[in-house]
Amino acid sequence: MEWTETLRRTIGYLEAHLLEEDAAEGAAREACLSPLYLQKGFKLVTGYSMTEYIRNRRLYLAGLEIIAGREKVIDLAYQYGYDTPESFSKAFSRFHGVSPSQLRRSPDRLAPFLPLRITLSIRGGHDMDFTVEKMEGLQFIGIEREFPLESSYRDLPRFWDEFAHTHCSPLRAGKEPETALEKAVCQCNIGEFGVCIDTGGSAPGHFRYMIAGRYDGREIPEGLTVFTLPALEWARFRCSGPMPEALQAVNTKIFREWLPGNPDYEIALGVNIEWYSMDKTMDAADYESEIWLPVRRKRPC
Repeated sequence: MEWTETLRRTIGYLEAHLLEEDAAEGAAREACLSPLYLQKGFKLVTGYSMTEYIRNRRLYLAGLEIIAGREKVIDLAYQYGYDTPESFSKAFSRFHGVSPSQLRRSPDRLAPFLPLRITLSIRGGHDMDFTVEKMEGLQFIGIEREFPLESSYRDLPRFWDEFAHTHCSPLRAGKEPETALEKAVCQCNIGEFGVCIDTGGSAPGHFRYMIAGRYDGREIPEGLTVFTLPALEWARFRCSGPMPEALQAVNTKIFREWLPGNPDYEIALGVNIEWYSMDKTMDAADYESEIWLPVRRKRPC
């Protein structure tokens, strides 16, 4: 299925299941896509995470019911997925700018949020700087955490800053690696890769992220994990420029221009890899990085 049609169907599915707890995960199952990729692409194309879209649509519909006066606030709170009337009223006031009782008296204050329409303009996405190559199984070793998809743009840079402060700064200051973990960070080049991993439905709305290096078979120190990938074809997109702007720009271009209507490739697995050059500072104008996506060739119709 083409990416644009996938997003249109996703919005249709969300509209039909707005009040269900697992609407975002259900949309991914319906599209036969990893939740990681569907939610990432949805955010890059629409500007909203799927959670934000669902929340905004619910609060708009709740506003219509408030104006109609058909339901009590306590009933609307539970109907639209809030644990208490207080949490509902707080979210409602943030969204509409007025409380439920104020909106009932002043219906013109309703903040509209209508179903999105997906219309994409394809602008030379297939001219991006990328190669597709088959790689044998990959193994990574690194520090792994789980993050909410919705706040990942804020949380991941903090994770990298914490890693740099804790594990990289002492080594750069001339400290010799002493513990097994410090030796692994140094000798496996942990920090060369960032690996995003779909949770496979075990933690809806979340994904695993590993700050990683190539695993060399050593005993795994406490605090590190190993992640293994099978032989796959990878589309490798080259980025040049300071971080994180250069990588984010290419990432957005992939989902807005390369994936929509791509006649040859589709996503093969719920993983993507960021590669970072280790020989320059990340704010250099010519800093090199890459985004790797696992792909498979589309079958002829």
